[in-house]
Amino acid sequence: MKYKVHQYDISMTKDQNKLELFLNSLEGKIVAIIPNVTIKVMWIPQVDFLLIVEEIS
Repeated sequence: MKYKVHQYDISMTKDQNKLELFLNSLEGKIVAIIPNVTIKVMWIPQVDFLLIVEEIS
């Protein structure tokens, strides 16, 4: 099996439609979606980007 990892920069409050289009455009099977969570001002967590692991046939 071969895998490809995509990094997808995202703003969780406004990029839902773009993420949906990206995921639907992938050819292979999505194995995992891993968020990169950072702590911002006042201890507020924020997702900066997603790592999307795709299994390629």
